[in-house]
Amino acid sequence: MYAIVRDGSHQLRVEEGQTVRLAYRAAAEPGANIELDQVLLVDADGDVRVGLPHVEGASVTARVTTHGKAKKIVVYRYKRRKNHHKKQGHRQRFTEAVIEKIQG
Repeated sequence: MYAIVRDGSHQLRVEEGQTVRLAYRAAAEPGANIELDQVLLVDADGDVRVGLPHVEGASVTARVTTHGKAKKIVVYRYKRRKNHHKKQGHRQRFTEAVIEKIQG
């Protein structure tokens, strides 16, 4: 059984027991459960349900394990012949969670 859930602007294919990195920092402490209710598709042993846009009554429960920051990326802007350049770094925050249960 698997499901496809919306995570901000991303879509994730999740299965029970899988560890996923959510692209935002959830407001839950490590060890707490969070509910992912934007389920786009549920496949239960060949029985596929597709939502328009979300599957009615479907949800995914996940347990938060850690919060953190991803590796730093460098954003460099440059305009040739104008003596203009700007260097900026960014570290995306994330929440790591384990998928506990898929209902749907």
